[in-house]
Amino acid sequence: MTWQEYAAAWSRLHGGFDPEAATPVVRGWIRLAYRGGSLLGRLRVGPSTVTAAGLLLCLAVPFAALLGRAGLLLGALLVLLASCADALDGAVAVVTGRVSRLGFVYDSVADRLGELAWLAAFWVAGVPGWLAAAGAVVSWLHEYVRARAAAGGMAGLGAVTLGERPTRVSVALGGLLAGGLAGLLHPGWEATVVLVAAVAWLALGLIGLAQLGRAVRRELSS
Repeated sequence: MTWQEYAAAWSRLHGGFDPEAATPVVRGWIRLAYRGGSLLGRLRVGPSTVTAAGLLLCLAVPFAALLGRAGLLLGALLVLLASCADALDGAVAVVTGRVSRLGFVYDSVADRLGELAWLAAFWVAGVPGWLAAAGAVVSWLHEYVRARAAAGGMAGLGAVTLGERPTRVSVALGGLLAGGLAGLLHPGWEATVVLVAAVAWLALGLIGLAQLGRAVRRELSS
């Protein structure tokens, strides 16, 4: 499959968003996923296998956080690898012609469980349970509202918000990495740094939910 064919298929799966119109960073990430997906496809690795591997990496993050400061750094690495797997499973499905509605459901469920594991790692690192739970609720609600709006007739994504999954990946990765480094340089600071990341997760999620709510109301009330 050529890049042009892949970009067209990717656009159809993402609400008509053209990857060629994306920022250089996003466009580069999509091209990287295309190349990785092409390689895995040639190796006969299926998309479900990649999804499962990414989920297992996510589930290992809170256990890594139990190891303390160094464990937070390991957790950050696991989040990075899981995010790569998350990009590659869809690429493998497109490249190999194995895109399915069931696979989309599997991938979405794996994403939500993975994010729950990242927030569990925040909790292990010292974040109050209520804050981690609130972050999970807001993130899940963001995806639920979009799914129900799409079922109700909304075309496309509605709006690309500040609370999208790439934001959650960045906050989880940055929070664990910064927490681990802060703890190594200044023992005891890791909990404060991860707490800031948890607050950022919740704040950005609430802003994103508000943005999505406005878009849904505008789309479905017209």
